[in-house]
Order: sequence, then structure tokens, then C-alpha cells
Amino acid sequence: MNKEKDISCSFCGRKKNEVMILIAGIDSHICEKCVAQAQQIIDEEVTQQDDQFDFTLPKDVKPIDIYNYLQEYVIGQEEAKRAISVAVYNHYKRISQKFDSDIDIEKANIAMVGETGTGKTLIAKSIANFLNVPFAIVDATVFTEAGYVGEDVESILSRLLQAANYDVKAAQKGIVYVDEIDKVARKGDNPSVTRDVSGEGVQQSLLKLLEGAEVSVPAQGGRKHPEQKMIKVDTSNILFICGGAFDGLERVIAKRLQTQVIGYGAQKNKENIDKKNMLQYVSPQDLRSFGLIPEIIGRLPVLTHLHPLDQEALKAILREPKNALIKQYQKLFELDGIQLEFEEDALDFIVEKAEEFKLGARGLRSILEAVMTDAMFDLPSKGDVSQFNVDLQYAKEKLDSSKMKKLKAA
Repeated sequence: MNKEKDISCSFCGRKKNEVMILIAGIDSHICEKCVAQAQQIIDEEVTQQDDQFDFTLPKDVKPIDIYNYLQEYVIGQEEAKRAISVAVYNHYKRISQKFDSDIDIEKANIAMVGETGTGKTLIAKSIANFLNVPFAIVDATVFTEAGYVGEDVESILSRLLQAANYDVKAAQKGIVYVDEIDKVARKGDNPSVTRDVSGEGVQQSLLKLLEGAEVSVPAQGGRKHPEQKMIKVDTSNILFICGGAFDGLERVIAKRLQTQVIGYGAQKNKENIDKKNMLQYVSPQDLRSFGLIPEIIGRLPVLTHLHPLDQEALKAILREPKNALIKQYQKLFELDGIQLEFEEDALDFIVEKAEEFKLGARGLRSILEAVMTDAMFDLPSKGDVSQFNVDLQYAKEKLDSSKMKKLKAA
């Protein structure tokens, strides 16, 4: 009897008469209070893992907040940023709130049309950073129709799962940016007679992902591991953003606008068309003429365009964003104890060359690398250099001696 009274909890030390329940193990005991505390610790750990990605839209976040965040990283493109801010806000409002059962709000995926280097990828990446959701960038050119050499479209979700650390719940609220969507356009406006395995076939395979369906996804991606376990992912709440340069779409738009401008006042309407930026007049009809099938256009209801970057925008990209290129190079030199400065005429020269090469914002980085490589190689080994100025003469000299000079001729 005394031995039974001496029994105590092996965790907190409470006696049997001090607790309500004392659960016996092989060589130990645990009371109900320690069990409750252990359950609380488990719940906190699981919640902490689940909250790695916050996939509910905060109540105080509005479209203007998303837009303002994009303003810090993306120069210009006001119309695109406004349209995408509204689309993303509505999407996450749709999946974070409980709506009436008789009202089914459909998913609104996004299509972005714009020249290379205008900020399509940057906008998608910035949106994902702001919302703290899993984000994956995939290239549509590697996909083929099932059964052919290449990657299945399901590998898109494999990359999203990897970005979410294989948390299926988080991945199902993530964002996927499908780049080069224009490269899977079919070869003509009419349905293909023969198999178009890397064009129309890929578009057909993408339909179920864009629409929303339960897809069996290989955890490791690709077709190299046929024996691997499949993971079921529901794409109903995954936001797909498809972007592409659509080279040649301007001619399709110009042809449509010219055929529509007939009758009285036709000449006046023609004069109002901005021929230097035809993409601003893009419509779903133009995407169909370019080679996207009607089914996939219908699953990309939000269509927006990005303007070509002029010299003013390119110069702002160099200096104004939070992660501006000039700030990045200054930080690199600062780590070596060197203060880096760019003179105004040198920046103007870099911007002129970027516009001349027609590489968009990416061209700025290429030109800066060509100009700064020698300085980044030599200066860290010289301990007596504390400041370095890049002027017009230095920029011209380094660019002329690099392979970038031959880019225009090519």
C-alpha cells in the first residue's frame, strides 16, 4: 500500500494523490498534466511548420498595398502592376474566405505579354515574396506531350512542391510562373493535322492544371524515376502566371487594327495608334491568331501587357529599386572597403547601349559586367584603394575592349 502511494509522475514528480490520472508505462509513469503539456508542445511545433508559408491574405492588405510593394522593385509598367495587384488580391481573397455555397468564384489566372527584359519574371517573383507563398518558375519550352522525350507538365508541380519543402498544403496555395508560354504556340491558326508534341500538345496538357484538378505528381519530377511515389496535388487554388515575349505578335495586332479601321474617321483612328508599342492593344483574339488554343486563353482571363523600356526607365532601373543594379555593385565594393561611384554621363552611356542592344533590363547587367569586370578583379588586391569612380571615358574604354561591342553587329 505504501509502495502504491510512493508512485509519482516521472516527468513532473507529482505523487499519485496529487493528480487525477497517472498513466503507467514499462518503467515510468506520466500524469494528465504532463500529457496536456506535451500535446501543447506538439501542436505548437506542427503549427510552426505549417505557418512557414502564410497563405491567408491579411485583412488589412488591399490591392494598393500589393501595388506599392511592386513599386519598390519594378520601374514603370503601371497598367500591368495595377491589373496584377487586383487579380492577385481577388485570388487570395477567394481562397482565404468562406463564400456562400451557391456562389462559385472561378480562378483568374494571369497572362503577361511583353518584350524580354521588361519585368515579367520580376513582377511574379515580387508578388510571391510579398505574400510569402511558395513560388516556382518553370520554362514551357522543356515540356512535351505525354509519351515523348522531354518533361511532362506535371513536373511544374514537382518544382512547386520543392519550393514548399514538400508541404502539400502550402504548395496548393502557391504561385507558378510559366515562362516562354509563347514558345508552345501551335504552328498555325488551325488545329494541327499531325502531332504537335511540343506545341499544341503541351497546351492541351496544361488545361487541367490551369483549370484546377487533382494531379498525381512525381516527387522527384521528370520521368527518370518511374518507381517513385506519387503525391496528389489539387491545383484549384494555385495561381498560374504565364508570360512570354510573343515575338511577331505586333504584326498580328497591326493587321487586326488595320482591318477594323474602315469607314468615316478611319484616318483619324489610324493616327491615334502608337505604332512603337503595339502590344498595348493586345486582345485574346490576337493570342489565338498567334497560336494559343481557345481553351487555354479562356483559362487566362486576366490579360495584361508590359511596355518596352525607354532610356528614362532604364536609368531608373539602375538606381531607384531596392535591389537596383548600382546599389548591388556598390555593396560588392563596400565589402572590400571601397566606395564606388558612377558619374552621370557614364550611366547615360550604359543606358544608351542597353537600348541599342535591345536586351531590356537584363542588358543593363550585361553591360555593367563588361565595364566592371577588370575593376572587380584588380581593386580587391590593392589595399590602398578606398574609392573608385566610373566616368564616361572608363565605361567606353572597357565596353570597347569587351565582346559586347560586337553584339550590335550580330
